Amino acid sequence: MSDILLPPPPADLLTNASLFLDFDGTLVEIAATPDAVSVSDVLRQLLRDLQARMDGRVAIVSGRSVAEIAALLDPVALTIAGSHGLEIATADGSVETPERTAGIDTALATLQDFASSRPGVLVEDKPFGVGLHYRLAPDQEADARALAAALADEHGLHLQLGKMVAELRLPGGDKGSALKALMAEPGRVATRPVFMGDDVTDEAAFAAACELGGAGILIGPARHTHALYRLDDVPAALGWLRRCAEALA
Repeated sequence: MSDILLPPPPADLLTNASLFLDFDGTLVEIAATPDAVSVSDVLRQLLRDLQARMDGRVAIVSGRSVAEIAALLDPVALTIAGSHGLEIATADGSVETPERTAGIDTALATLQDFASSRPGVLVEDKPFGVGLHYRLAPDQEADARALAAALADEHGLHLQLGKMVAELRLPGGDKGSALKALMAEPGRVATRPVFMGDDVTDEAAFAAACELGGAGILIGPARHTHALYRLDDVPAALGWLRRCAEALA
């Protein structure tokens, strides 16, 4: 990992590359609640342009479910790795998913009970996990994380901490494993991976990209990271992607 000041990515980084994009905090601003985000027509067109000019080698890798991302981007069809890599849907519509366990449902009920008496704490039911959001109640962070950790131990779930969220999900995959699986596909195997993300949940993908000869691009303030490059914020990320799309035309 590096904690030095990182340079911006070079303009030719996407030449002969496969592009992997986090969603919240990378392509769209993080909203107060998960359902408050919106996707502009400008972003949809940018993704279409990148997809066409990179011969289909563009994928979304998100903590959101495949269904959520597909609905938000509709009608743009991309390969999507959702639920932190636990489910992968290719652009042709085929989907690989695990089986939801009873432990997730039990944890969901416990977290809903916890949130019911704490205004601002939100519970997000996901196909293969549950998120406990406290962005609107930051004073609840310690209690939220402690409860999530206890439930993870009790039900054999993976605890994933992110920006103002504690998420419980099925073990066995992460954004790094999703990137590696997609890079093994014939259309990508001869290219180098480039992953863009903002959160600590993206570190596994940064590391995997570097391991395969590519690079990670951190979006947001400098911090300890596996990424090799950094851009300041979502507008900077979108601006760089637009310049890359124009250069690839």
